[in-house]
Amino acid sequence: MKKKENNWRHKSIENLEKRDFGSSDDAPTRMVKRCLDFCKVSLDQFTVEDLRLIVGQEFALTYLIPLAIEHLQKDIFSEGDLYPGDLLKNVLSIDKGFWLENKNYWDGINGLIEPKRRDLTANDISTTLFDTAFSQPGSRQQ
Repeated sequence: MKKKENNWRHKSIENLEKRDFGSSDDAPTRMVKRCLDFCKVSLDQFTVEDLRLIVGQEFALTYLIPLAIEHLQKDIFSEGDLYPGDLLKNVLSIDKGFWLENKNYWDGINGLIEPKRRDLTANDISTTLFDTAFSQPGSRQQ
């Protein structure tokens, strides 16, 4: 896991990564354009919708998952522009490789969803991919 600077919330992804991702003017799609624009925005300016979109692209997760966890701690069904729980649905859909490298974040999310599993099922939010990150075949993560 990458160590974050003390003031990381007040920096952009470009500042944190110490990398210029280029101009959004050259982006091949609207989504790529939006992601490139997000790279230049201070993380403390991200809305739930911004997080939902960029987390859905699995981009800069080291910085964005802690922000998503903060929103989900306040309301597990934090909502971007689509429906209640859309942020959580994108977080739970992240490739398990990220969770394997960042178990502390997995533990944080798992602690939030464990008591809400019936509510998640009732709202059609699957935990299947998320659950497989640390489970053995045929067993469920406890």
